[in-house]
Amino acid sequence: MATKRKTAYVCNECGADYTKWAGQCSACGTWNSLSEVRLGPEHRDSRAANFTDAQSGYAGTAVAGHGQVQKLSEIDLSELPRIPTNAGELDRVLGGGLVPGSVVLIGGHPGAGKSTILLQTLCHLSRTMPALYITGEESLQQVAMRARRLGLPADDLQMLSETDVERICQVAKEVKPRVVVVDSIQVMHMSDVQSAPGSVAQVRESAAYLTRFAKQTGTALILVGHVTKDGSLAGPKVLEHIIDCSILLEGTHDSRFRTLRAHKNRFGAVNELGVFAMTEQGLKEVSNPSAIFLQRAEEVAAGSVVTSVWEGTRPLLVELQALVDDSSLGNPRRVAVGLDHNRLNMLLAVLHRHGGVLVGDQDVFINVVGGVKVMETSADLTLLLAVVSSFRNRPLPRDLMVFGEVGLAGEIRPVPSGQERLREAAKHGFRKAIVPAANRLKNDIDGMEMRAVKTLAEALAAIDMS
Repeated sequence: MATKRKTAYVCNECGADYTKWAGQCSACGTWNSLSEVRLGPEHRDSRAANFTDAQSGYAGTAVAGHGQVQKLSEIDLSELPRIPTNAGELDRVLGGGLVPGSVVLIGGHPGAGKSTILLQTLCHLSRTMPALYITGEESLQQVAMRARRLGLPADDLQMLSETDVERICQVAKEVKPRVVVVDSIQVMHMSDVQSAPGSVAQVRESAAYLTRFAKQTGTALILVGHVTKDGSLAGPKVLEHIIDCSILLEGTHDSRFRTLRAHKNRFGAVNELGVFAMTEQGLKEVSNPSAIFLQRAEEVAAGSVVTSVWEGTRPLLVELQALVDDSSLGNPRRVAVGLDHNRLNMLLAVLHRHGGVLVGDQDVFINVVGGVKVMETSADLTLLLAVVSSFRNRPLPRDLMVFGEVGLAGEIRPVPSGQERLREAAKHGFRKAIVPAANRLKNDIDGMEMRAVKTLAEALAAIDMS
């Protein structure tokens, strides 16, 4: 007698499951996000392979299994072993390299360079350790043609074209690689999950099976993931809890630069940024990104100001541009590229109330040059001074750098790591700076004139535009 298969309803947004269909997910509040999933045989988990191999020693320090109770003070605090990837910017984002037994998810838009950077990394790693590249979207010939075009060392890298997760783990157990790349998780499938590849159930079960393999064998696993229209990683949110590190490779087709940003990292800093340049030989790391983003015209136009943002563990100098123009519409436009749109509206209100500059009847356009996304509030003062510069049509000095958070009362609040930001600016030739009063250095930097301000009115007076 055939066993009746059970069904469940899984939320496409957060991965929560229910026994009955509902219009709204009670876990994340999303409407019409539940989809029916047929469950496989109940004994599937019990026949999951034990990937450890005691005779060959193919098991790392991250073996999953039965643990023993330990006191917090007795836990070994020795540094986790790292596998350098031969790319300084990638190692920076990962926190120093790949950790054995860790699972890294890298996402990005089609054409961003995900497969390119991973192929480069594994070709170099395969010269010193066994590495396995799993391709599910491309044929082996396509990958080989890319490696030849980029001039990569392809003698030692082991390749496999497969989409069955259980078969992949079986091959990996025989090959015993230290690093495995799966491109991509959306095309992987398990035979006893009754849904199409890319569905919530397939992505979740495939990722869980691969993660269990990585933990039990101490293999560094890198998964490639697709992104949605809004730029977030596709698939259930539960995937973000399974993995150890989530990074996004961002960049537009009309720009040769790519930014690699960590959104979650259990072994390093979050929001760390790495910069790469797309060339004919693949992705090349940019060791000094500030110099790239500061390629300005010889004569700086009105509305252009340089600020210093903190990305992970280092400062980054970027140019912020503002354009203020008469509006022909009843509702003037507010456009922010690389900045939060809601914060722009709030800062314009502060500029009117505490700075006496009214741009309510003007179109305001803000852009961060180079495609960088400013996630912190240190660019508040820079944004307002750029708006005033464009509104008055008066360029600011070319060697001026500005940073500071602006409060609703018009006060200028300090930002963290102010000393490092100023030293980075001085290294690139900036001789003037407008900073919060609390960020003023006790010992001035040679050749740099700093103006410490406490309010927005003082900042406007410092540029002689109040």
